Amino acid sequence: MSGTSALAAPRQDAAPRRASWALSPYALPLNALRILAKCALPLILWFSAGRLVRWALLLLAATISHGSWYQARLVVVMFLFTLVVMTSLATTVGMLYVVREALLETQARRAGGEAKESLLNALNRTALVFAGIYTTWGFVKDDVRAFMNMDLLRAPTQLFDDAVKGEHSGVMAGLISLDPKVSLVTMAVAYLAKLYFGRRHEAGNGRFSGIMATFAELAFAFYGLNALAAAVGARSDWIGGRAAVAAWHDFAAKAEASVPGWQEFWGWVGEIWPYVIDALAVPLAWLTVGILVYGAYAEDTQTTIRGTRLEQAAVHLERTHDWTRRALAKLSAGWTARWIPLLNSLRLTARGGAPLFGLFALCYVGLHIGGDYLGRAGDYLLASDTPYFWLVTVEPVGYVKDLVVTAVTMCLVAATFDLAATRSRLEGRAPLTGETSEPDRPSPSS
Repeated sequence: MSGTSALAAPRQDAAPRRASWALSPYALPLNALRILAKCALPLILWFSAGRLVRWALLLLAATISHGSWYQARLVVVMFLFTLVVMTSLATTVGMLYVVREALLETQARRAGGEAKESLLNALNRTALVFAGIYTTWGFVKDDVRAFMNMDLLRAPTQLFDDAVKGEHSGVMAGLISLDPKVSLVTMAVAYLAKLYFGRRHEAGNGRFSGIMATFAELAFAFYGLNALAAAVGARSDWIGGRAAVAAWHDFAAKAEASVPGWQEFWGWVGEIWPYVIDALAVPLAWLTVGILVYGAYAEDTQTTIRGTRLEQAAVHLERTHDWTRRALAKLSAGWTARWIPLLNSLRLTARGGAPLFGLFALCYVGLHIGGDYLGRAGDYLLASDTPYFWLVTVEPVGYVKDLVVTAVTMCLVAATFDLAATRSRLEGRAPLTGETSEPDRPSPSS
């Protein structure tokens, strides 16, 4: 009997060891693949639907951008392009939303009595910060490039034919040819809409207020591109001759001549900085979106510094004059919109263990490098001697590559959040996110 008892003990400890390994940061790739296996079909459907709507909007915008009433057409083109970005938002949120039931943290919330949140509520909460991340970190460049390629391939010879005739074809120029005066008018309309829906969203009124505020925010930015480009072009010489700018260039030239290694150091920084952004900041941006989808999230500075030494400094700042606070808010608005959500995500992810974010960033970079090789392999396999046959194969190859990379990326984001949130909950710390169920609306009588 003693021998039997000795053999039974390891079997009883096997389950805790398996559970401990499942929550290890190093199990992140396996957890991501587990989520992908459970939710492959809805991920494919969401991505395919979003890709189809995006393609249709880009084709419609490229078609409308040519013809009579040119400026009026370009207003519509910019409107459709804003819808393209909103489609990317809806697709990303939808893909993250459909995998949430496969997460351990979601199962624990359900066991605790938390109600299931609607997709609309998650979309409304995520929209504004997603728009800031999408435009600030340059993801919108892919949509601009897609529009230009669509416009070029719609009539491949028009650009050359019009150049031979000495005419302006307008090919690939639908997003930059809007008249500055028209841009200012449409900017004003978009700003008023942004102000109205933004205040409703801050007050918690209107189920679509966040989405509408995001649409107005994007429209305000896109319509303002032409007016801003015209203003910068008209004043570039004036700015270049100002004393402060001239003094800065003079200081940089003197430092380069007198400080040993100055040029080499900044040249090295300039070379590695894009890789730092792609390997660390961009994964954090997508992780921020995931945290937004899976729970209530405060992207402001107070949330990020809470529990740190900077919190006391913020208390002293609140005691300063109102004009001082406003000036500091204006001066730091660009920095906070760009970095505060990412810093908050890094802080929350760190609760799951220091290796978690490192492995997440490593998997993210490896996945996108593998996606590039996958696309190249598809091009090689479908290569043909038939002229222009690549026009037939480029879309299917791009679709498969983007489907694999996007689906696995969303599962990787979900798995990272799941591990961080579950480890934080089991260790007895405050949850990463608050309640995500649909909030109760006050009755009209109240």
